[in-house]
Amino acid sequence: MTEPSDPVKATVRTSEASSDLAEKTDTQPTPTVTPKNGTEEKKPSMLANLAFNIIIPTLILTKLSSEEYLGPVYSIVVALSFPIIYGTRDYLKSHKPNFFSILGVISVFLTGGMSLLQLDPQYIAIKEAAIPGLFGIATLISVRTKYPLVRTFLYNDQILQINRVKSALREHNSETDFEHKLSNASYMVAGSFFMSSVLNYILAKVILVSEPGTVEFTEELGKMTALSFPVIALPSTIVLMASLFYLLHHIQKLTHLKPEDIFNQA
Repeated sequence: MTEPSDPVKATVRTSEASSDLAEKTDTQPTPTVTPKNGTEEKKPSMLANLAFNIIIPTLILTKLSSEEYLGPVYSIVVALSFPIIYGTRDYLKSHKPNFFSILGVISVFLTGGMSLLQLDPQYIAIKEAAIPGLFGIATLISVRTKYPLVRTFLYNDQILQINRVKSALREHNSETDFEHKLSNASYMVAGSFFMSSVLNYILAKVILVSEPGTVEFTEELGKMTALSFPVIALPSTIVLMASLFYLLHHIQKLTHLKPEDIFNQA
């Protein structure tokens, strides 16, 4: 004869079986979701942006525009090809217009057009001052919008771990304070553009003294380009770096994150 089953023991055995099943389920590894193409999309570097959109076109206009090389017309065509091709390639990848490519096209059109028309050097000086000046004005205006330009220059995921910073700001209820610091950084960036505008104008007025269309004028354009780094780019870069350190100091203060948790190591 079989013994009658004990309901208490049966309940215990069922509970133990359920517990074992839960433990096995918890220890199963969580599947990770990977992008369909298996790779993470890489964003263009700031150095590549500056090289293809600003530096190379400028060097072509100033060094290869004489008749013994490309000539004034073909030098403009070749110089324009760099920001146009780079900007188109970047747009096809990100579906967003490249800010630096637009700047490069405008700059080449203005500089090349003024050289072809043989305008007075004073107009080139005004153009040299106008471009950074417009950037300064745009930076100030953008402070009042949802998309301040300082996010493009400083607060971007090429430099910082934006998602981690945002999470830490929410955790410490510091988002409003951070927006105020971001506005201050915007004013510092705008100041660097205005300083660059003034220095651009002074440098062009001092260097460009020959008649447009002459070999001497082309050489002066090259000299102005060569001097633009120590005279203009270096002081402006120092101000931009000061703005970045100001922003980083307050990010650390408001988020309590360590520097290695703020900077993008990739």
